[in-house]
Amino acid sequence: MASIETMQMNKQTRRSFLKRMAGAGALLAFPTIIPSHVLGGESAPSNRIVMGTIGTGGRGKGVMKIFLGNAGLQMVAVCDVDRDRREGAKEMVDKQYNNTDCAQYGDFRELLARPDIDTVLIGTPDHWHALNVIAACKAGKDIYCEKPFAASIAEGRAAADAVKRYGRVLQVGSHERSRYPCRYACELVQNGFLGRLHTVTVNLPTDRRTCPPQPVEPVPAGFDYDMWLGPAPYEPYTTKRCHTTFRFIQDYTPGELIDRGAHVGDLAQWGNGTMFSGPLEIEGKGEFPEDGLFDTAIGYDIHGRYASGVKLRITDKEPRGVKFEGDEGWVFIHVHGGNLEASPSSLIRLPIPSTGVQLYDNTNDHQQNFLNCVRTRNQPIAPAESGHRTSSLCHMANIALLLGRKLRWNPETERFIGDPQADAMIARPMRAPWTLDCV
Repeated sequence: MASIETMQMNKQTRRSFLKRMAGAGALLAFPTIIPSHVLGGESAPSNRIVMGTIGTGGRGKGVMKIFLGNAGLQMVAVCDVDRDRREGAKEMVDKQYNNTDCAQYGDFRELLARPDIDTVLIGTPDHWHALNVIAACKAGKDIYCEKPFAASIAEGRAAADAVKRYGRVLQVGSHERSRYPCRYACELVQNGFLGRLHTVTVNLPTDRRTCPPQPVEPVPAGFDYDMWLGPAPYEPYTTKRCHTTFRFIQDYTPGELIDRGAHVGDLAQWGNGTMFSGPLEIEGKGEFPEDGLFDTAIGYDIHGRYASGVKLRITDKEPRGVKFEGDEGWVFIHVHGGNLEASPSSLIRLPIPSTGVQLYDNTNDHQQNFLNCVRTRNQPIAPAESGHRTSSLCHMANIALLLGRKLRWNPETERFIGDPQADAMIARPMRAPWTLDCV
């Protein structure tokens, strides 16, 4: 074995969740396409790409900061249901441009209604992503959407279809693809340097996060909790339900399986050549908290199989990353960071032939790739369809854990085979008045 450092390198029970999923439905109708803006060159003020940010929490604010450093972009508006976060984001933008011009909104639809905005950065919680994306498409905006792409398989399908129907450019924030060593390792796999690929293992260690039952609390001043919930089921407010810790509650997201699964699972799909497809079957055993607010899996061992015969395994083991195993060697990508391990060690010193499989080359600037594609109208490195397929893989794994049985999947129809209960969980119920065609 050898290693290489890269160069650039309240409470909801499982039963109640299943009941909610069984009643889900999704509407997929869209109106006429809205023409896109005509965009110009790089840094001249009249030609800068104009952006607004929807969701200014930790990750949203972090990516916004990256975009603010780009001379070819002008940030003009921020939106968040939390007044403190919204005002903090406005202050950051105003400081960047040494003015007080940044507008702020509490409703994303007001931001999208501005005709001067070309693009939006979506950094909202997972359960809002699809609605935000569809609304942005209808408003004629190009979109940088943080991962995971959607909170259910049906929502992802609707959002990806909207991107295609309206001719928008969308980049998913699965930025590991833009690390050179990640691409290089996937090229090693696809060019046969490991021999016949037989197993892909995704390691997604959890910190076994649990939370005891929480008291009902008053909603903080300046926080529009009803809007934060949006399409999710109503539950009384408690601090740990929102912001960072929402990701441990099934009403909003399946936890680590899709949080970092949207990175590691994405590389697994990329290297396996299935970025626009998925496995044919999946099953696993999972461990869930027995009580309390958090109810996403804290342990799991999941197995799947692709049409090619390649086996998929998703574990809660360290270290976080993805391992590709062939009959002549293996390579492991450490996520995050992109360090590689391989056996034999010579594998990671091999050049990729110019006549071989060359994956999308975008080294180290995921956000710039998005802006380049806004200008050229080319597909970015992490487009909507592949983001949907990655998040679908994560949701399939979660559904298999919740049901506790093997599931068979048709990647073409995106339906489970002979399993109406699993099919009912492809979509999540949406709280009125929100539906996938209401924005």
